[in-house]
Amino acid sequence: MNLEKKFETQVINDVILNNLSLKNRYLFLNKNLKSILKEEEISFLKEIEQFCLDYQKKIDHSEDLYKWYPDFGAKGYICRVHSFAETGVPQEPFGLMIDLTRHFGIEFFDPQFNWSIDASVLCINPLHAHHENIDIRINALKELISGKAVGCVCITEPERGSDATHQLTTCKKINDGFIINGTKAFNTNAPKANYAIVYATEEQNNPDKMVQCLVKFPSEGLKIERIYIPFVPRVYLGKEIFKDVFVPKEQILADVGKGKIHMFEGLVLERLGIAMLNISESWNAFSYIAIYSNLREQMGKTIIDHQGVGFILVDLWTKLCNLTRAISDVCRSFDEVFKKYKGNIPKDLNKSFITSASQLKYDCAKFNVNMVYECMNLMGGAGVCDNTLMNDIMGVSRVQEIVGGTRQIQQYILQGTLKTLLKSDIE
Repeated sequence: MNLEKKFETQVINDVILNNLSLKNRYLFLNKNLKSILKEEEISFLKEIEQFCLDYQKKIDHSEDLYKWYPDFGAKGYICRVHSFAETGVPQEPFGLMIDLTRHFGIEFFDPQFNWSIDASVLCINPLHAHHENIDIRINALKELISGKAVGCVCITEPERGSDATHQLTTCKKINDGFIINGTKAFNTNAPKANYAIVYATEEQNNPDKMVQCLVKFPSEGLKIERIYIPFVPRVYLGKEIFKDVFVPKEQILADVGKGKIHMFEGLVLERLGIAMLNISESWNAFSYIAIYSNLREQMGKTIIDHQGVGFILVDLWTKLCNLTRAISDVCRSFDEVFKKYKGNIPKDLNKSFITSASQLKYDCAKFNVNMVYECMNLMGGAGVCDNTLMNDIMGVSRVQEIVGGTRQIQQYILQGTLKTLLKSDIE
């Protein structure tokens, strides 16, 4: 019997536990996505699935997930939003829709690993957009997409969580670079990272004085501590104390005044990425309960035949399918527009995508928390023990309502957008 996760005591019988295998959950997912994904996307998904099925035989889900990066990177499974041809290692196929399918494959394999990869991608995207063919940036980008290095982004601070633009971390310009002082916190992957995209400001609380830079981890003057998050015990989040950390000019992606612009231009990919994580997690949780409810008998019949279970599952399933179609539609639209304008999306059109990304991040995160809890609840004791990955899915779902802008921040952003949407057209 090939069990995918080590546990203290097995409480789910062999027949059901074996049927909850990664292979069977992939089969369930693929049947549901037939009417949503295109042929190329399904082909790519099955490629990742086969890789994960083979890879799981060599690992268990209690070990250090960061050591898996090189193996997944070698196959091009860290990020597929872009081709990254500038690194000399182009990846095909690519685009947001392809990256969505990547999320599905890796999420089912390991939820915490999938989340950590998306944090590394937050270091990759700015480098792709602003490498300017400078060697150190290109080399960092190549290492990150190949999985030879782990990345993170340092925006949030102990006293500046949701208010990301009014930063306290300062930068002082000198002839050949910047000196950074301050403290960052809650930065996913930081204690394990090799590179970080760091934001600082020439004048505290002034968003118009922000810079964006690439910092090597570790660096002289930089102290990194781990912030332990019980929901995701295998993912390392950090608190970083910068004390006169020198960043050479070759690593400055945005000079004074341009940091805020760079931060906001990355919002679409960041928030859509979180929405993708939430959708894939919901499918992961739902695949467990869909299989379990068809096998587990209670009171003389399978639990899916009890209306209190079956009707709830139908409601969750319908909403999940519709949200998946919604995010797929936005991803396809973005891919088309990105290709049409060769990455230089017009400002007004990009604002529309920023709004869509916030809406999806808000809705998918909120739905996912409820979806995962309901699936766990309907599995009873089997859903809360360590015999499956349900606890991992639950933990990540809790964190993802907070990262990338909390639920309330998304509401605040969307409220402002709605308020000003027709302002110039209404007397």
